[in-house]
Amino acid sequence: MGSYSASAQHLVDEMRSAALAEPARGLAFQGAPGANSDLAAREYDPNSLPMPCYAFQDAIDAVRDGRVDRAIIPIENSLHGRVADIHFLLPESGLSIVGEHFLPIRYGLMSRDLGPVTRAMSHEQALGQCRHWLRANNIAPVAHSDTAGAAAWVADSDEVGLAALAPPHAAELYGLTLHGTGMEDADHNMTRFVILAREPLPDFSAIEGPVMTTFMFEVKNIPAALYKALGGFATNGVNMTKLESYQTGGSFAATQFYADIVGAPGDERIDRALEELDFQTKSLRLLGTYPQARVRP
Repeated sequence: MGSYSASAQHLVDEMRSAALAEPARGLAFQGAPGANSDLAAREYDPNSLPMPCYAFQDAIDAVRDGRVDRAIIPIENSLHGRVADIHFLLPESGLSIVGEHFLPIRYGLMSRDLGPVTRAMSHEQALGQCRHWLRANNIAPVAHSDTAGAAAWVADSDEVGLAALAPPHAAELYGLTLHGTGMEDADHNMTRFVILAREPLPDFSAIEGPVMTTFMFEVKNIPAALYKALGGFATNGVNMTKLESYQTGGSFAATQFYADIVGAPGDERIDRALEELDFQTKSLRLLGTYPQARVRP
């Protein structure tokens, strides 16, 4: 576990104490108070008690160990793609996805006004989402573990020319001057979060509206393995909205896939497609079925 800067630590302590006192309302997130994950937690469940955690693993462990009931974790961004390590942490966590939330991402440039801004500190995802703006303004990116954490760091630093790229309200939270907003490279900048819990939702039929099912699988090391694995979804008319691959074990021979489909087990079409997938692959693990936060076509 890492540590927060002084400007953030007292807020972290207050929020943690409140969440740990009421685990059923606790909603762990990675980052410092004021981070995008903090905003997403409050939007997803206004009655929740968001609990800051320094790393993704810390947030997952808080749920797995029973200290809080849920965690909210960013999984992909419309500009910068998937969030690093999440596809490895999810299957190892033993947790289930029970919901999703989409948050529009906006960044502000903030500093202590110690000279012209020459460097901007933020999470690597945020720096990637603002890379064209940074280059156009001759500002060097500086990686930090979190957006709001970078704002807290800048608040505690006497370094001339150092600023933070963070959600605009972090400037007020940490006593910084907000120099402007809209540094993100596209207006459609959006991050998708998933909500994790120790147990899956018990009754998919009780979910109102369309649902998603997320799973991971590993293909056999044979010709046309992926084609064969996915054939059941095509023949049964199941809409697969996401499919991503990644390597495991460092061998470049074992390929795993992360996938989202529209629908839930219990639907004959879904059951037939998953049965075919299970037959054609080395392993299959369902990560959760949950309500759609945004309807997919």
